[in-house]
Amino acid sequence: MGESIIPALTMLGGIGITVGIVLAAASKIFYVYVDPKILAIEDVLPGANCGGCGLPGCSANAEAIVAGRAAANSCVAAGSDVAESIAGIMGLSIEAKEPDIARPGCYYGVAKADQKYHYDGLNDCRAAALLGGGMKVCSIGCLGLGTCAAACPFDAIAMGPEGLPVVDEIKCTGCGTCERVCPKAIINLSSITRRILREYTTDDCTTPCQRTCPAGIDIREYMRRAAVGDYAGSVQVIKERNPFPTVIGRICPRPCEDDCRRKYAEEPVAINFIKRFVADYEMQSGTRIQPYKAPDTGRKIAVVGGGVEGLSAAFFAARLGHAPVVYEAADCLGGLLRSAISRYRLSHDVLDWDIEGILEMGVEARMNQTLGSDFGIADLLEEDYETVFLASGGWDSRLARNEADAVNECIPGTYLLIDFIRAGRKFIRAGRKKDARIKLGRQVVICGGDNLAAEAAELAAAGGATTISVLLREDLENARLDREAVERLEKVNATVVYGVGISGLDGQGNDLQTVTCTDLQSGEQTEIPANNLVLAAGRYPELIFSRAPAAAPEAENQPSGTETIAWRATQPYKQPEFASEVGFFARGDVITDFSGAIKAIAGGRRAAASMHQLMYGIPIDAPLRAISADSVIQNVDAVEDVQNAPRRIMPMAAPRELDRTGQLELGFDENAARQEAARCLQCGLICYEHTMAAGAADVDEAKRIA
Repeated sequence: MGESIIPALTMLGGIGITVGIVLAAASKIFYVYVDPKILAIEDVLPGANCGGCGLPGCSANAEAIVAGRAAANSCVAAGSDVAESIAGIMGLSIEAKEPDIARPGCYYGVAKADQKYHYDGLNDCRAAALLGGGMKVCSIGCLGLGTCAAACPFDAIAMGPEGLPVVDEIKCTGCGTCERVCPKAIINLSSITRRILREYTTDDCTTPCQRTCPAGIDIREYMRRAAVGDYAGSVQVIKERNPFPTVIGRICPRPCEDDCRRKYAEEPVAINFIKRFVADYEMQSGTRIQPYKAPDTGRKIAVVGGGVEGLSAAFFAARLGHAPVVYEAADCLGGLLRSAISRYRLSHDVLDWDIEGILEMGVEARMNQTLGSDFGIADLLEEDYETVFLASGGWDSRLARNEADAVNECIPGTYLLIDFIRAGRKFIRAGRKKDARIKLGRQVVICGGDNLAAEAAELAAAGGATTISVLLREDLENARLDREAVERLEKVNATVVYGVGISGLDGQGNDLQTVTCTDLQSGEQTEIPANNLVLAAGRYPELIFSRAPAAAPEAENQPSGTETIAWRATQPYKQPEFASEVGFFARGDVITDFSGAIKAIAGGRRAAASMHQLMYGIPIDAPLRAISADSVIQNVDAVEDVQNAPRRIMPMAAPRELDRTGQLELGFDENAARQEAARCLQCGLICYEHTMAAGAADVDEAKRIA
């Protein structure tokens, strides 16, 4: 027995030794080096594997950080202390990171909302959504089954008493897990930057008044807060989208009230008067209420024009964390708000209060600075401004008003058609002696103008232009050129290009070099050499200028060896109504938001968003499903079981009292304001409060939610 065991043990020992040798060799052959930094970063990371960094887990994130593919602060689940520890391991410094917070976007739980059927299936929103989109009549309403709460790896979401998710902002890390699992897309990450950049889409639970408001103010929320006496919170909500609440509370045309659902019961809510009341509350308190602001980015931008749009662009750019400087030709800010509105409707004290709030947000203003004479676009870009936004506003022709002998070039080499023709006619009358009002190059591009384009082409030829191009948005069959105009264009060898829109300008220093036009049918882009661009428009378009690679040919009249800034001009993304339009012009003139102050505010926000996107290499585009006047959205055309509550009337000053009051409309007192705010039905997409006056809910609960 003992003799038989010994060989067996010997064989087993040999096998063990052999296997050990093989394993040792394999470990050497297949050894994979793991950077100690990866292991150290893994130890620091929270280990939640939530995917908020965009990678499959914390190990992958650690590897990406060491490889330079992810930032030291890329972990959204960790705080600043973790980011600093990781930066220390990597020997890097980090910038402040703006937090993302999950925010639900539905106002009505399943119990209160209209339902299509009773659901008795798997307790998961994704399963319920497979059955005709869920049990709610509202196509985007929260289904209330708590999938987001169950999926949250940090226990930051709980289902509230209304059957809607409630987010604990202290626990929320912004990992985005809830956003990814929600089948109705009603819970989304939100931050200051996201809210400023956001355009509402047909997938959002927006109210009729909010959809109609050009600025997209969350009217439902500021009315709710006003109804319970939270005036500061109401102002905060308004300033998320409107830096001129005190001004707009006095001059807004109130399109939101036209779509207020309360009108189906008796009269719409006095929405704008409530805005005025809470804004006046802030002004009278003397304590500035400012909206949230993103961390400093260290990026400088310039805004040319201190009117509504320019100041709004600067305000939102400052909230995005940038450092904006406004250049204004006049000795004070405000533009047409200061010069064109009766003081009884809008006093300068009220205007100055809102402007001071914009400046306090971190906006610098420089007065008596005229573009074209005191500085140029290239000058600003040479001062380390990353972008320059042109918001000159109004009618830009000075020659038409006989206010100047020369035209300052807002855009290098670019003139309005009316100025070009006036100066050209004077040039002809003077016996073709040089006219200092217009600097004419050899390559001239004329955009639009119909038959007047022929006269402009003739004047350009008389001034020494050798290459003349006329760009028309209409095709050959629909062009508004009569036979005589065509013959005149042929006589000066002008080339007519049909069916195109101007989509970009390039230049160097103070010289225009090329005009980019886009075929309206094919989308094909073509660059046309140009020293001058003549615009058949009433004003210059809003444009964003940024540095560009220097063009190959030197600018005309530029001394050899002189280096100047090469620049490119593009437009901000358009308001949704014009999103399909190609180029700077449409429907006969500049695509602009200048038609009203509230629209100019919206235009300023889009300009700030566009500059932000340009600086960070993000495509300058609005969402495909952005809400416009033509959007098809679920709605209601009647309300039921709504408590009767007549609209409050704004008290007016008698004519003999105007000098004493200083204003025609006297504003609501607190009692009237709260009663009127309580008339709001607190609508959702198709939901609204039925059996009680809005605002009659428990005040403590409303303040808790706020």
